[in-house]
Amino acid sequence: MTETAILPEPPTLVIRPPRKWVPINFSELWSYRELLYFFVWRDVKIRYKQTGLGVAWAVIQPLFTMLIFSVIFGGFAKIPSDGLPYPLFTLAALLPWQLFSEGMTRSTTSMVSNANIMTKVYFPRLIMPIAGILSPLVDFLVAMIILILMMAYYGFVPTVNVIFLPAFVLLALATSLGVGLWLSALNVQYRDFQYTVPFLIQLWMFASPVVYSTSLVPAQYQLLYGLNPMAGVIEGFRWVLLGTAPPSGVIGLSVIVVLFLLVSGAFYFKKMEQYFADIV
Repeated sequence: MTETAILPEPPTLVIRPPRKWVPINFSELWSYRELLYFFVWRDVKIRYKQTGLGVAWAVIQPLFTMLIFSVIFGGFAKIPSDGLPYPLFTLAALLPWQLFSEGMTRSTTSMVSNANIMTKVYFPRLIMPIAGILSPLVDFLVAMIILILMMAYYGFVPTVNVIFLPAFVLLALATSLGVGLWLSALNVQYRDFQYTVPFLIQLWMFASPVVYSTSLVPAQYQLLYGLNPMAGVIEGFRWVLLGTAPPSGVIGLSVIVVLFLLVSGAFYFKKMEQYFADIV
């Protein structure tokens, strides 16, 4: 009678988020940078897969929105545009706005849409909302070509302040990420949030100086208006590209609000991270 060898059970590896005061492990994110690139590139390819016009949609959407706004708000409503051609005034605001809104939308649904991957393999969950805000950069860069052509048509040449343009792009992405961290974590537990995002974006757009200038906001409300970080981003774009008044008062408040959104969103995301795979 032969004896059956009893093999020892394989060890069980339990991965838990580290208990640190800093909610983001930057070294771990850097080691997974290739995976971040994969997520971003995948989102871009899915967006334009089997489309007849392809990347041209990145130009069509802001261009037609600019035309509609120019007719309704610039033509019928006669909203002042700080002495600028209204189409150019609006398009310079629509590009950072769509960069923000698309990033916020994609980051909100990033955890749920990647549920199959998240439950099978470990990687920093923060990569998914970050990929959600980076993928719209492709559309933004393509649409910038139209803005540059329109500036040339109207005879506008950027001043030396254009060197600050990357800072305002970064501020728009940071705003999108700060809001996206909150909404992506909340959307895992409460799927209602993904349906409220389009409504939130509509309200936020009209609360931002997309179709009007911040100079129309009464002086007693300027401080309150500056709590909207996209106000500083949009006015910053017009300043560096079209030479309008610098957003000196608004931009300081915008930066403070963005930092608050990023820090608080990172802590809440970290708190909920250990439950994502169970409830997604």
